[in-house]
Amino acid sequence: MTNKTLQYVEQNYLKKDVPQFSVGDTVDVHTRIVEGDKERIQVFAGTVIMKKGAGINETFTVRRIVNNEGVERIFPIHSPFIAKVVVRRSGETRRAKLFYLRQRVGKAVRLTETRKTTKETTAPAPSKSAKEPELAGAAS
Repeated sequence: MTNKTLQYVEQNYLKKDVPQFSVGDTVDVHTRIVEGDKERIQVFAGTVIMKKGAGINETFTVRRIVNNEGVERIFPIHSPFIAKVVVRRSGETRRAKLFYLRQRVGKAVRLTETRKTTKETTAPAPSKSAKEPELAGAAS
């Protein structure tokens, strides 16, 4: 439980448009890099293996493989240096923390993709009983 006063003070510093993603998703994190007087965007793409914290302290960890070496980076969700987070694909997981991926190599690192189902709205078919007498009478 956090203090009500602390929540009130933090409210001004929280981002309004927090990206919606979960553990197991493959994401692209666009980070602002300041070099001298220039600013550029650098993309860190990988799998979200952990989310923790609440409020201003909420963070997520992204893991990727670079030159056959695992690289993990922790990002604060509400940081002003995070330009945006783009979800590339959603992974199916049954755990909150995916630390077991650290021991895996190659294709074993991949998670099964969750299929997003869309509800199709179809108009109800016209009842057949209303048209059957007309067809039966016309066929005779």
